[in-house]
Amino acid sequence: MSIKGAIKQKTHNLVHSNHMLTSITVASFLESTIIPIPLEAILVPLMQARRERLWMIALMATIGCIIGAVFGYALGFFLFDMVGEWVIQTFSTPEQFDGIKQKMQREGFWFVMTLGIAPIPFQIAMLAAGATHYSILSFLLATLIARSIRYFGLAAAVYYGGNKAEKLIRQYKTKAIIALTLIIVLLWWVTTQL
Repeated sequence: MSIKGAIKQKTHNLVHSNHMLTSITVASFLESTIIPIPLEAILVPLMQARRERLWMIALMATIGCIIGAVFGYALGFFLFDMVGEWVIQTFSTPEQFDGIKQKMQREGFWFVMTLGIAPIPFQIAMLAAGATHYSILSFLLATLIARSIRYFGLAAAVYYGGNKAEKLIRQYKTKAIIALTLIIVLLWWVTTQL
């Protein structure tokens, strides 16, 4: 069997594996905590290949991210002095992190929602929420909403776009992120005026 054939067979085996959903949960956890590589590169082709499990794949990706968010929050809350500097140097700069901490203290929920949807490393939001001792329940609610929008939005794109989903996502991703960010900012502004 050729190398191309072997890769194709391994990919087929993974896609149709009994452990596929567990693997998605683990990959989502890793993406939200350690590896700042967008999970969409894996999810969209997988959702296209396994349309009958489309919504379950989105759910498991969301669950993996929530578990990762709890882990990241705990690191910021309990171990910021030990690991915070490494995370800041890896994903940001000290100046950016100070700005993020200030935004976290001022805009908390809405800030987490924006970072949860935008293609920005979410590790910074998790660490900042924990380091500033932001409400864990508000943090998890914002994370759940943001990541559900992100992953179930991908599932909807595959459901309605079929094999053209990747092209549609590439074409409209930036516009969708900008639109969602503007909606979140508008909602935040309205709630601060009440």
